[in-house]
Amino acid sequence: MKKLLVAVLLAALTVLPVMASGQSDSGDGKYKVAYIARAQADSFAAWLANSVKEEADKYPDIDVKIFDGQASDDMVNSLIENAIVNKFDAIIIQPNNGESQRPYAEKVVAAGIVCITTNARISGIAGASSVDADPYEQAAIQARAAVEQVPQGGNVVVLKGPPGNFHADERRKSWEMEFFAKRPDVTIVGEQIANWNKDEAMSLMEDWVQANDSIDAIVSMNDNMAAGALEIVKDNSKFSDIIAYGVDGTAEACLLIKDGLMTSTTLQSAYDLAENLLSVVNQLLTGEATQIDTDIDCPMVTIDNVDEYIEMHKRAGAL
Repeated sequence: MKKLLVAVLLAALTVLPVMASGQSDSGDGKYKVAYIARAQADSFAAWLANSVKEEADKYPDIDVKIFDGQASDDMVNSLIENAIVNKFDAIIIQPNNGESQRPYAEKVVAAGIVCITTNARISGIAGASSVDADPYEQAAIQARAAVEQVPQGGNVVVLKGPPGNFHADERRKSWEMEFFAKRPDVTIVGEQIANWNKDEAMSLMEDWVQANDSIDAIVSMNDNMAAGALEIVKDNSKFSDIIAYGVDGTAEACLLIKDGLMTSTTLQSAYDLAENLLSVVNQLLTGEATQIDTDIDCPMVTIDNVDEYIEMHKRAGAL
């Protein structure tokens, strides 16, 4: 069940009429919505962008255009500015670095354009809405399990998301509070930023494997980086019992869990995020609401229930 954190603050406010410049290129009178993805090369960001596009097909009066931020603050910010200039009716921002995007999201609001931030939300912008999940709890679910699963005196490596990203920072904070503070016997033998990127995680894991005879667990702030690290050790018998944690519940992660290579992840359903995003943008554009902030749930995915989530991905055409 989805949890509404801040319900409609003001309702029944007359929505401003859509100007001709705010209509789609076809001139059909549809609301024109820009969805600015953090980076299409990021498996979760791509999953979310594709889900948003598919969900938008259910709304005949909404036309969504997807833009790729390419994991660059400059690119994301430029895309936001271009969407303002081109008078989109709504701009949905998936930040690369929330603080870098904050002033540009504020420009969206100042221009009288509907602004929604997602995965991760940029909090504290008056007049902006958000659709997200709780990153602290996403990581805490994994960390609490790790307290019991990581062997005594274990060596672990930590893969972090980009600094300044709300989800990256909160997930690392959660691991510190919920695991490392409770397991002082554990040694971190490698910790680096891999920017949610699989290739960067592979490169780091190659170095860590060469430098350490024993790595008992991979603590990753997302599935994509965990998958990259696992790629390096999957055929190395010395690491056959390695434990690996992630967040997102991507199709790839679910298959890795099914194959016994990954231990668990936390589902951050792009399908649920997309469903909420289109519902929220529709309510804001039609004047049913003026601000909405909502979170989706974050269930744990393990070998015991992974088949359920594999079927979810199959139904959505991801597998």
